[in-house]
Amino acid sequence: MNLKEQKVALWLCGLAVLGTLAILLIVPRVEANQAALLGRGDYALTGTDGSAFTQDSLKGAPSAVFFGFTHCPEVCPTTMGDIATWKEDLPQSQDLRVFFVSVDPERDTPDLLEQYVSWVPGVTGVTGSPEETQNAIDAFRVYAERIDFSEGSYTMDHSAYVMLFDADGLFVDAIPYQADYDMAEAKLRNLLAGNPEGLGAKLPRDPIGWLCYSVQAALS
Repeated sequence: MNLKEQKVALWLCGLAVLGTLAILLIVPRVEANQAALLGRGDYALTGTDGSAFTQDSLKGAPSAVFFGFTHCPEVCPTTMGDIATWKEDLPQSQDLRVFFVSVDPERDTPDLLEQYVSWVPGVTGVTGSPEETQNAIDAFRVYAERIDFSEGSYTMDHSAYVMLFDADGLFVDAIPYQADYDMAEAKLRNLLAGNPEGLGAKLPRDPIGWLCYSVQAALS
């Protein structure tokens, strides 16, 4: 191998080392930021209490967020019933803020949504334009798709879990649909106690982490 070939080999080796370091340093941070960015984005919906629902609505107190719709045949009524049970059985959860975000803004008017959620204390219905609804769906990284039927009616297929956020608006945990009661209770107790188990998202504390987080936040 001549000198020129040696220089090329060293240059390629250096690139490989830099690439490996980039993977080791950046990829884990990018993956961790996916959880930290949940619920953060440019969306502006309206709550049934007249308040604006934005990313800042998640801050100030622990909250739970569920995406559904009033014409939902099974998942949403069941989840609403579960939420009512949690609030009744766990005294500390009575003040837990719950946001029911509609994925069906065409039918879910504020009045209809208010009627749907009003029987469970502390639940605020959230709706808005189709564009803002899609922005929220993207920000929370949930799934929602319209399913049309041949006779002209339609339903919505959507994610079926309750997302839990701490007082800083950071994602902590999720309660799956029809989760075991003891599991759901444990997740709620941890959330309302300030997340002593250290679950969920954590903001980066190092310069590289903050750089990755800032870039991802700007692109989201």
